Amino acid sequence: MKKLSSQPANGLHGTLTVPGDKSISHRGLILGAISQGTTTLTNFLPADDCLSTLGAMRALGVQINRESTTVQITGRGLHGLTAPTQALDMGNAGTATRLLAGLLAGQPFDSTLVGDDSLSQRPMERVRQPLATMGAKLALVNGHLPMTIHGQHLHAANYQMTVASAQVKSALILAALQADQPSTIIEKLPTRDHTERLLQAFCGEITTATDGKTITVQPQPNLRGQNVTVPGDLSSAAFFLTAASIVPGSRVRLHNVGLNPTRTGLLTVLQRMGGDVTITPTASTGEPFGDVTVAATELQPLDLTAADIPAVIDELPLVALLAATANGVSRISGAGELRVKETDRIATIVTELRKLGVAIEERPDGFVIDGRRAWQVQTSQLDSHGDHRIGMMMAIAALRLKTPLTLANAAAISISYPNFFHDLQQLLPSTEVLA
Repeated sequence: MKKLSSQPANGLHGTLTVPGDKSISHRGLILGAISQGTTTLTNFLPADDCLSTLGAMRALGVQINRESTTVQITGRGLHGLTAPTQALDMGNAGTATRLLAGLLAGQPFDSTLVGDDSLSQRPMERVRQPLATMGAKLALVNGHLPMTIHGQHLHAANYQMTVASAQVKSALILAALQADQPSTIIEKLPTRDHTERLLQAFCGEITTATDGKTITVQPQPNLRGQNVTVPGDLSSAAFFLTAASIVPGSRVRLHNVGLNPTRTGLLTVLQRMGGDVTITPTASTGEPFGDVTVAATELQPLDLTAADIPAVIDELPLVALLAATANGVSRISGAGELRVKETDRIATIVTELRKLGVAIEERPDGFVIDGRRAWQVQTSQLDSHGDHRIGMMMAIAALRLKTPLTLANAAAISISYPNFFHDLQQLLPSTEVLA
């Protein structure tokens, strides 16, 4: 049971550099492995999910050396991977599982992906079916892991996506690299484009049309190893940006965070809610990054619909928390995707925020939240439900209250942010000690 810090008298203050971006760390490992030559990832995120990806690539015959947050990968080329001797254990890494499904579908060997209890409950038919249009043969158990992949030659596809998912899109891109002709992928809504940006950096040929949704992938590229500096993860920074917005008296600066426009949805939400946000970009190539400063202020309610959701899909627990402090009623809809994350995040967000007395109503695809009602703690024991983002969201929510609170299953936070509580401590007054 983790003791959570309660409201600091004068708010949160300071400058923080958050760990490397999880999405880019996953993709850097995979693209480095199928490139020729050496790839070095600097500021790699050594969280459980990314270490699962690293272990899987090693099991596929790739030499990888890691020292803290620096990873050196000796690439084997697109056709140099070798058959694993046992099932690849992906832990809780849903992103890596779906990306590797696309990569391994075109390899000349069979492989099996397994995961923990949570990952084994997440839907995989959504990636099996699109890959099948390229000739891939993936076998699931009732639509879930374990996934057995019968690798073989793939053919080109012109595929119109039915879900807005960067994971499924990336699986199709990795499969398309191994096809016999160029492939076209048409997104339902634009999603994060880290795979496209990194693939171009590794000398792949991939283009996105002016509509922002039509992607063309040229097959059989000669990828080249690169030196990649992973920017700070905006999804991790988001917890501290939220804390600074809702804890009175706060002012926090996050240094060198990724500012990829497909990932800055929470910053857009904060601005729409009247948040005090200052963005200072840094000159960069590839993935943009910079500093973000946020100070506490009264927030206004907002409505989010399906078109807004892809840009904030990982940050929606925090959007709900922001809405719970706003001066009015907020409505979030079109977020049914939350039902199939590490937990049913719609249900768990409602359950946990109600423990704090938040006026939140569950809807099939989102919430209605009245932030005008004062919070009244119903129970002091909160629970992550084994979901890292729910755990961190509740630790931030606790900063709004003077009541001592505890968090069950706090260990889940290490899935994406092992040093979360240490970093939070850096923004608290020295008299505030996290147990």
